[in-house]
Parts: sequence; structure tokens; C-alpha cells
Amino acid sequence: MRTAIWRSNIARLASSVDGLIPVVKGNGYGFGRLQLAKMAADFCDTVAVGTVHELEGLPTDLTALVLTPTLTRPHSSAAILTVGHERHIEELQGWGGRVTVKLASSMQRFGRGPELVEQARQAGLEVVSLSIHPPLTGSVEDHRDEITALIKGPLAGVEEDLPIWVSHLDPTSYAALPQSRTYRLRIGTALWHGDKAALHLSADVLDVRPIVVGEAAGYRLTPAETTGHLVMVGAGTAHGAFELPNGASPFHFRRTRMALHEPPHMHSSMTIVPTGDPLPAIGDRVDLQRPLHTTMVDEYEWL
Repeated sequence: MRTAIWRSNIARLASSVDGLIPVVKGNGYGFGRLQLAKMAADFCDTVAVGTVHELEGLPTDLTALVLTPTLTRPHSSAAILTVGHERHIEELQGWGGRVTVKLASSMQRFGRGPELVEQARQAGLEVVSLSIHPPLTGSVEDHRDEITALIKGPLAGVEEDLPIWVSHLDPTSYAALPQSRTYRLRIGTALWHGDKAALHLSADVLDVRPIVVGEAAGYRLTPAETTGHLVMVGAGTAHGAFELPNGASPFHFRRTRMALHEPPHMHSSMTIVPTGDPLPAIGDRVDLQRPLHTTMVDEYEWL
């Protein structure tokens, strides 16, 4: 982790977006949810988590926005919950906390029409914002146009002082939204993974042993397809290390892909390096080709 570059990107984006809501959901984009929340507390007042089960341990000086609707009423009313269906509102009847009303977008995941605003209020909920979540596909201009069409269409009759919280925009497209409203922008990937040159995933080599073609090894005693060395790597499915979508190995050493002898297991993976290919030694690091948001990292190195 090249800390200065990584933090510089965060500071640049944070300073360019008025009303930023950092998203720290799930595994915290590979850095840990609580780690990112503590960092976000230095430059914002609200963070977004994935579910009500991710509220535990967040800094007390931050407001937490829960992005996924819930059918389980939380014990505390401090967080802002998302409602996108009449049933979500029914389950929160009498809860008395704050909600953001999710409007239907072309993604058709959660969300209904603006009539949910009044339904939420009648259920005793405090509506603090509307929420629009366009799909990932398309350009940021496409996302801005869809949000704008909703503002000028179904939302035309909803009070203009009710803020709209949006996602999947960059600072330029965000600034181009209709000035008749106020907004907040949820950002996750671009904030924490904005400069991928500063990020690097690797795993330890834990054992190396020779093997000849046809010799059996591994959990399933799989015959080796080549003569060379078995290399045991300290990363497996518990870390989010899986075969790539095309079945290839996610491990590399000196820019050479290390074939999997068998699929990764819980905390280690067995790779096979043919004779003549670059061979790591015990204690070396090999590169891991996986998205950080699906990776459970054991140790961070801040350089």
C-alpha cells in the first residue's frame, strides 16, 4: 500500500464533492469497514454501510446510512435506514427513526414512487431524503440524465427542500444536476480504489516441493500435469482467493501465471510451477489478482 498516493486521491475527491457520503460497506473495500469509517470521520459527517448488521463499532460521531432495506428493526434509532417498498415501511412502524426513501430507477432493484414519502411519514418515520441509485452500466452522463429525468418527472410534485442522495456519478456530472435541488453523493470504489497503482495484493509462499508428472498430490490426490514444483501459497477461499472467471489461477510470480494444481482451499492454495518457469522460494511473495472488495486481507503494509 503506497499510503501517500492513496491518501492524496482520497483528499482530492473529498475536497471536490460538496455533500460527500463515503461508502464503507461490506469488507470496507478490502481495508476493513471500521478502518475506513474512522478515516472518513476526518472529512465527513455521514458514512454508508451495507446492512443494519454493519452498524456495530462505527465511530459515534458519524451518522450511518444503511443502504440495503431491512425487515429487521434495529434497536437504535440513530442510523438512517433505506425504505423502497411499502413492506419496508410496515416493518418500521413505530420505530420512529430517520429514513431515506429509495425511488425506482431503471435498475429495478429496490424503490417505488414518491408516494412512499407520505406513507413513511404516516408510519411515524422522519423522511430526511430521497435516494436514487442508477445502474452501473452506461456512462456517468447516462446516470445523470436518468436522475435528472426522475427529478423533472415523478419528483416534480415533491417538496424541493427534500434532499436527493445519488450514486454512480463523478464530481463533474454531480455538479451538473438541476440546481433546484440539494444533493449528496455516495462514493465507494472511486474514493477508496481511485488510484490502483497505490494498491497491491500479495500472498506468502509457505512451502515448495518437487513433483514429477503423474505424481498425485493435494486434497483430491490430483495427478500432476507437469514436472516441476508444487508451491503452497498462503491465501485461499477464506481470503476470497478463487479461480478467475475463465478458470485461470489468480497467482503470479515475476509476471508469470502460476497454474493451480487444485482449486484454492480455505487458507492456502496449491500451485504448480513447471521446470524452467520462475520459481519462488519459501518466504517470497506472489501477486494475487483479485478485486479488493471481495478479499479478506490478513495484514496491511502502509508504505
